[in-house]
Amino acid sequence: MDTPQAPRSVPLVIACALTIERLALRGARSAAGPVTVVRSGMGPRAAERAMARALDGAALRDAAVIASGFCAGLVPGMHPGDLIVAEETRGPAGTTVCTDTEVLAKALVEALPGRTVHTGPLIGSDHVVRGPERADLRATGAIAVDMESAATLAVAQQAGSRPVAAVRVVVDAPEHELVRIGTVRGGISAFRVLRAVLPAFFEWHRSLPLPRR
Repeated sequence: MDTPQAPRSVPLVIACALTIERLALRGARSAAGPVTVVRSGMGPRAAERAMARALDGAALRDAAVIASGFCAGLVPGMHPGDLIVAEETRGPAGTTVCTDTEVLAKALVEALPGRTVHTGPLIGSDHVVRGPERADLRATGAIAVDMESAATLAVAQQAGSRPVAAVRVVVDAPEHELVRIGTVRGGISAFRVLRAVLPAFFEWHRSLPLPRR
């Protein structure tokens, strides 16, 4: 008689672009399954290549994917340290709808009490957005912009149907424009906020249905 096998856990891939983001996400662990943190480097092309490599193998074939790191807020009144939960990501490859955003937003509110969590479309760019271009992107309905999330999730979906999400920490907003990304290491709390999102990621991960055998 065959012995029943335990349900297989869904692996989790957390994708980021920068070394400082990778440091914030270092030591990721989840009881729901194995976690892999992938640092791609900056820009959509780098994100596409890194995600294609990460998912090209049996171990991560069914992996859920979260794109994370820093972003620029587009909505007046946003502040560094605010959180963005993408309802969808938009880029040249089209729109990717994110999975269980309500669960993720609620988990972030619980993990980071006092932090503002914004939900809405996250748009992709191939360069750092500044000045008037920020208002142009806001006019499309997007609430934030970064260079990697849309590319990451598009490739993840092209590689097979899977849960996907994007969570970003605002470091640059209409009234708080950065001169350079290195400023992130200064007085704002973006690094600590990014570090603190991990329990919410794991709650979202645990909520996912198990893959079919």
